[in-house]
Amino acid sequence: MSDLSTLIEKATALAPEGEVVTRAKLRKVTLPGDAGVLGLITLDNGLDHTRPNTFGFQGLISLNEAIDAALADDEVTALGVTGKPFILAAGADLSGISGGGPDGVRLIAELGHGVFRKLGEGGKPSFGFINGLALGGGLEVALHCTYRTVMDSAPALGLPEVMLGLVPGWGGAWLLPNLIGADGAVTVMVENPLNNGKVVQGRKAFELGIADAVFSGADYLEQSLLWAADVLTGKVSVDRPEVDKGAGWDAAVERARGIVLAKTGGASPAAARVVELLEAARTSSRDEGFAAEDQSLEDMSRTPELLASLYSFDLVQKRAKRPAGAPDKSLARKVTKVGIVGAGLMASQMALLFARRLEVPVVLTDLDEERAQKGVSYVTAEIDKLLGKGRISQDKANRLKSLVSGSADKETAFAGADFVIEAVFEEMSVKKSVFADVEKVVSPECVLATNTSSLSITEMAADLQHPERVVGFHFFNPVAVMPLLEIVRGDATDDATLATAFATGKGLKKTCILVKDSPSFIVNRLLGRFLGEVAKAVDAGTPIETADAAFAGIAPMPPFMLLGLVGPAIALHNNETLVKAFPERFYVSPLLERVVAEKKSSFYLPDLSIDPEIKALQETPADPVVLTKEELREAALSGLAEEARLMLDEGVVAAPEDLDLAMITGAGFSFWNGGLTMLLDSSGVAEKVNGKRFH
Repeated sequence: MSDLSTLIEKATALAPEGEVVTRAKLRKVTLPGDAGVLGLITLDNGLDHTRPNTFGFQGLISLNEAIDAALADDEVTALGVTGKPFILAAGADLSGISGGGPDGVRLIAELGHGVFRKLGEGGKPSFGFINGLALGGGLEVALHCTYRTVMDSAPALGLPEVMLGLVPGWGGAWLLPNLIGADGAVTVMVENPLNNGKVVQGRKAFELGIADAVFSGADYLEQSLLWAADVLTGKVSVDRPEVDKGAGWDAAVERARGIVLAKTGGASPAAARVVELLEAARTSSRDEGFAAEDQSLEDMSRTPELLASLYSFDLVQKRAKRPAGAPDKSLARKVTKVGIVGAGLMASQMALLFARRLEVPVVLTDLDEERAQKGVSYVTAEIDKLLGKGRISQDKANRLKSLVSGSADKETAFAGADFVIEAVFEEMSVKKSVFADVEKVVSPECVLATNTSSLSITEMAADLQHPERVVGFHFFNPVAVMPLLEIVRGDATDDATLATAFATGKGLKKTCILVKDSPSFIVNRLLGRFLGEVAKAVDAGTPIETADAAFAGIAPMPPFMLLGLVGPAIALHNNETLVKAFPERFYVSPLLERVVAEKKSSFYLPDLSIDPEIKALQETPADPVVLTKEELREAALSGLAEEARLMLDEGVVAAPEDLDLAMITGAGFSFWNGGLTMLLDSSGVAEKVNGKRFH
């Protein structure tokens, strides 16, 4: 590793002109009780909360200057690092990393280590005040400090690098297991990232031992400063449990290996490398650990998985914010009241989301008052859970509850509604009847949205007086968690309706993608083709166990587990819709039909063995064809390559990027594969099937 001054010279020369620089602003804070003066460094990129602080070359140089100034000031007895409101930092500036190649990645890795470690090794006590989001390098900057506090409502802490084809590279892979133990580190560095980028909240971070103290409220920083003063004067002693570096560490490493195998099938170099770093962190020195991180980041920068990850990251950070084909937002009508037809689980989840995000009145309706009020009770119970977890205040809980009501009388319920969405049984005649009734009681400008997962928007609107205000608004389950919202334009849907749908989706904080009205839209069509190819092979004689083992590292979970999650009846209905539209390519499995007829909800028992009753429903063909995992994988990917190309040719979406964005945010396909089309390109399947690549 070069000396820090040389690294800074190189970084200054390599820093991109367009870097959004996170400045490190130093001010002195006199602590009470003769605790001295704390040099408080605040990280701030000058933008609002929608643009988190990140560390690029110039940002790291700015932080280095602030730390040096605090260390050189004899009046300053301790250092503190915090962020702008609700955000510490979101890690490295990935757009800057991608431009420098492996040498640039190595440089920013070494520079980050050189700057951050001054916080823990500069000769003065340091405090990381985690006042909000802290991901990747944002968490690592706090890990380098001597002590840490965290705001209990901080929404997202973690080391998600494996999800991006990277490893924690600014100290996290060594510091975290040596702070909280290997098992907790496996959760944060391996399990959570491979579980669709799961993160932990502030209080959970404290429970894991990442922070030494937890505070809440608007005066979080003031409480943290008082606590820091007590630590410095000896009034508070920080005691941390001893880390088990024996059998517990071994068990954690084995757990990590099991997770990586199950989730990636060995297809993620970053996941394998982070396990190696974790294993080595037990005995390696700090210098050795950091040097291994530097080398690992450089190695990962040479893998196709990192390129795919950066592509995926760009999709969710940029393309998701500027949906292709969306009308001018000035055409959107204001939504001041929402009506929901249906009060079942999906409808109730939507009601909670609309109330929380839009903060407008939401009315649930159903066939009778009892069912409508049952939906309201669900929302009320979920609000109480949020309150109990400290996610919302009592005032906020009361306000949200007051916004949600239920009624069996649509005329009264939907009076003044600007946006009505149906979530009733997935049957065209039922949905047409619902919209015919709703149209009689709402204004001509009220948007009529459908949460259908597969049916034609055009047909649904055909008999209405105002078919131009009908739009598809397809959520994924669970509604609060899954980011994707497919917005479907029917043949008659006008721009004002579409603009209102996009504005509403944005208000709900969803990733919105414009879709042409076509059977099953994006995700369900692609999953229908995928699951159909797999089911066809199983019906022909390939064991379910082989099928489920064939797609680790490709699908977010084994196919038959995915069928259980989606619901066999829903999957069957989707494939029936697709077979009706495209009988030559899609497949309805007789086994799946029997599973639905027997009302089985899963192919697996709780112990993850195949349910014997499912096996009893299988019919052995006269001439069974048993595919290997490799053969089945090739068949399924070939089907997906064909279907994706046809969808682009049909204009279902504007570009391959939209297919990938949908599969990442709606189906959990991995960043490090680039969603779907990048995987089909890199595996050679796209060219083999279609004669050309997608990119």
